[in-house]
Amino acid sequence: MARAALGLGVRDLAEKASVSPNTVARLERGEELKPATVATIRAALETAGVIFIAENGGGPGVRLRK
Repeated sequence: MARAALGLGVRDLAEKASVSPNTVARLERGEELKPATVATIRAALETAGVIFIAENGGGPGVRLRK
């Protein structure tokens, strides 16, 4: 959801996070990745303007920074 909100393709996000496109695809399929890899991808998304919202009764989510 975060990648789509930014209008990034899998390859775009992979490049920003310095990981392979396959790694991004695995994350999106829900496969288990090393915590450091997940943190790297999350940091790339946050740098690009995503804010992750903790679960608050309606489930976790994302929004774009203003």
